[in-house]
Amino acid sequence: MNTSGVTLRLLDKADKEILKLPRAVKGAFFDFQHKFKTNPHTAGLKLQQLKGDNRLWSARVNDEYRALLLRLAEDDWLIVSVKHRKAVYDRLSYGVNQVTGGIEYVDLEVVEDSVLRRLPPPSSSKPAPDAPDAAQAPAPPESARPLFADWSDGQLLDLGVAEPLLPVIHTLTTEDQLLGLVEYAPQLTGEVLLSLFDGASYDDVLDQVTKPVATAEPVDREDFTAAVRRPATVITTTDEALREALESGDFGRWKVFLHPTQAKLVERRYNGPARVGGGPGTGKTIVALHRVRHLVRQLSPGRDKPVLLTTYNKNLAADLRSRLLELGGEELLARVEVSHVDQLALRIVREAEPGNGKQTIDDSQAVREWRALLDELDENTWDPEFLHEEWTQVILGQAVGTRTDYFRARRAGRGRNIGRAERAEIWQLAERFTQRLDRLGRQTWDQVAERAARLEMGREQRILGIARQREEAGGLDNVHVADGSGGWLRYRYRHIVVDEAQDLRPAHWKMLRAMAPRTADDLFLVGDTHQRIYKNQVTLGSLGIHIRGRSSKLSLSYRTTRQILSSALAVLGEAEYDDLDGSAESLAGYRSVLSGSRPSGHPFPDWASEREGIAALIKEWDATAEPSTPHEQIAICVPTNQMAAEVGYTLKLHGLHSVEIRSDGPHGTGGVHIGTMFRFKGLEYQRMIIAGVTDGLVPREAVNALRNTDPVRYRHEVQRARSLLFVAATRARDTVDLFWHGSPSPFLNSSLTNSEEAISR
Repeated sequence: MNTSGVTLRLLDKADKEILKLPRAVKGAFFDFQHKFKTNPHTAGLKLQQLKGDNRLWSARVNDEYRALLLRLAEDDWLIVSVKHRKAVYDRLSYGVNQVTGGIEYVDLEVVEDSVLRRLPPPSSSKPAPDAPDAAQAPAPPESARPLFADWSDGQLLDLGVAEPLLPVIHTLTTEDQLLGLVEYAPQLTGEVLLSLFDGASYDDVLDQVTKPVATAEPVDREDFTAAVRRPATVITTTDEALREALESGDFGRWKVFLHPTQAKLVERRYNGPARVGGGPGTGKTIVALHRVRHLVRQLSPGRDKPVLLTTYNKNLAADLRSRLLELGGEELLARVEVSHVDQLALRIVREAEPGNGKQTIDDSQAVREWRALLDELDENTWDPEFLHEEWTQVILGQAVGTRTDYFRARRAGRGRNIGRAERAEIWQLAERFTQRLDRLGRQTWDQVAERAARLEMGREQRILGIARQREEAGGLDNVHVADGSGGWLRYRYRHIVVDEAQDLRPAHWKMLRAMAPRTADDLFLVGDTHQRIYKNQVTLGSLGIHIRGRSSKLSLSYRTTRQILSSALAVLGEAEYDDLDGSAESLAGYRSVLSGSRPSGHPFPDWASEREGIAALIKEWDATAEPSTPHEQIAICVPTNQMAAEVGYTLKLHGLHSVEIRSDGPHGTGGVHIGTMFRFKGLEYQRMIIAGVTDGLVPREAVNALRNTDPVRYRHEVQRARSLLFVAATRARDTVDLFWHGSPSPFLNSSLTNSEEAISR
C-alpha cells in the first residue's frame, strides 16, 4: 500500500506507447512506478524539471528510457509518455482540451515524422523538396488541395481538435497522411478529422462526435487538477489496473478504460427501459458488462442475485460469464445471474411443470417435423419453412390463442398475403403440428419461451394484485392473500441487462418484462439490428417495453479498421433496418480511427482448391508474419457445418490443428477456429478467413428461388444473409480474407472481386 501520499496516474495514450516497448523496459516500468509512489525524489529516479517548462518533468525508468510526467499538484503526477532518453527533448505539447476539459498530450515530432513518411512521391519534373526543419509543419505538394481547407481553425477547435496540431492538419492532402496523423493524435482529434474526411457535415460531427464527450461545465485550461478528474482524461491509477492494461494489451484494456461516451451510458440513471445501439466493435457488450458492475455496486449487501445478465445463445452467455468474472471477480458474479434466455425460459417452465420431460428441439429440427407432417398429409401447397415461421412469429409470437384471433392477427413483414380461407388451413395445420410434437414428446424453443412468458406474466399480475390489496389496507400485508399465492411473491430480478437484444423472440421480451418491477433502471438493452442473424423481428413498445427517449448509439469502432469497416458496410447494401421500436436504424457516423490493410479476395475454380488455398495462406502467415499470429487468433467461417468439417480435414492433412466452434464455444485449444458464420457472433480474432462466399451459398440458392414467388420474404432473407456476412467480416481486428469458388457472392463489391490479387489467380 502507498503511504507516501504520492498519486501517480497513467494517461491513456501512454499505456499504448508502453505496450510497444521491449519486455525488459516494461518490467523496468513496473518497478519505476512502485519506486516513484514510494518516494519520487529517490536519487536513482533522477526526477528533474524540463528546461523552459513549469509543469513537465522527466524521471529515469532505466538506463535508456525516461518517463515524462505532468506535475498536477505537489504530490499528484500524471505519466504522459515513456521515451528513449535521446527523445526526451523533442517538441512536446500538452494542455487541456477546450471542449472536453480533458488533458491531452501530443509529440509533435512524432506526428510530423509520421505525416512526412506518407507524402506522395515527388513529381518527376521537379526535384524533391528538402525536408522541413523540426520547427515547421511539413509542406504539402504544390498542386494538391489540403483535405481540410474548407474548415477554419475556429471551427476545428470548436469540434475539439487539439490546437497544437492545426498547422500540421492544414498540410494534409491524402488519406494516408491523415491516417499517419491520427495514429498519434488525441482520440477526439482523430475522430473529428476522419468524420469530416468521410463526408460528415460540420453540424453532424458536432452532434455525433463532439457533443457526447463535451463537458457541461466551463473549462479553465490552466486547471489541470480539475481536468484530470473529468471523464475525457482517460487514466488508470491502481497497480492492478495498470498491469492488466499493459500485460493483456488491447484484449485487456476493456476492463480498465472506457470512452467517456461509454462511461456516461454505464453510470446514467434511466427512468425505465433503456437501449444502447451501435455497429460491431463499438463496445456495446463492454458497456453491458460495466453496467452490470455499476448496478451491483448500488445494491445493499446481501447474498441474493437481483441482477440478470442474459443473451441469445449458450456460447455468448458463457463468454459473458467469463468476462464478468474477469471484470469483478467472484464478488461481482455472486450477485448476478448469467443465463442465456432460452435456458432461463426452460427453467421457468420446469419449475411450474416439474413433470414436463419433453425433448426441446431447435428450428432446423422443427422444420424437419413440419416437412414430415406435410408428407404424411400429402400436402404440397405449403412450404415447411414458411409454415414454421408463420407459427413461431405470428401465432406463438403474438400469443394467438384461437382461430378467430389468428384471423385478426397482424402479419407485418411476413411477405406473402394470405386470405381468410388460407389462414384457416394454416391454423388447422398448426394444431396438427403441435399435436404431433406432443405425441413425440417434443417441444420447440418458441413454445418454451411462449409458455414461460405466460407463466411470468401471471406471476406479475399476482404480485401487482397483492400490492393493490396492501395499498387498500393502508400498507399492511394480507397474510391470507400471500399464503394463497403460494408464498411471499417477489419479482425475480431488480435489474435486467440484455446483450445482443436484436435476436430475442417476442415471447422472450414478454417474459423479461414481467420479471422485473417497472421502475428506474429496470431493463438495459444493447444490440444492433444490422447484426440480426435470426428471424425474430419485434417492436418493443407493443410488448410493454418503452424505450422512446432512452435510446443511445455508440459509433466508434474499437476493433475493426477503417478498411475492413468500409468493405463490411458495403455488404449491407441499401436495405433498411429497424431500431427494435418501429423506426429506422442507421449506422450513420459509424467510424474507426484504426487503420490496416484492405480485405483480400481469393477466387478458386472449385471447393477443393479453395480449401487448399486456405491452408496455403495460413502456412504463409506462419512463415512470414512478424510477429506471428497465434493460431487461436485465426478464424475460418463457412456457410455450412459440412464445409466446416471439410476445411478442418484439409488443414489436418497439412499439419495444421483446428478447433471446432460449437453452440457452447470452442471445443479444444491451440488451433485455428472453424465454424459456421452463426457461431462467430460476439467473438473477435486478429485474422478472419471467410470461405465459401459463393453465389448460391451466400445467399443460399433456396433464397434466390424466392425472388419471384415471394418477393417480400426474399428481401427479408437476403437482408438476413447480408447481416450474417457483415457480422463475420467485422469479427476481425487486423485482416479479412474472402475465399470463393465459381461465381462470387453478389454481396461482394467489384473492388474486391476484380482486385489484382483476385485476377492473378
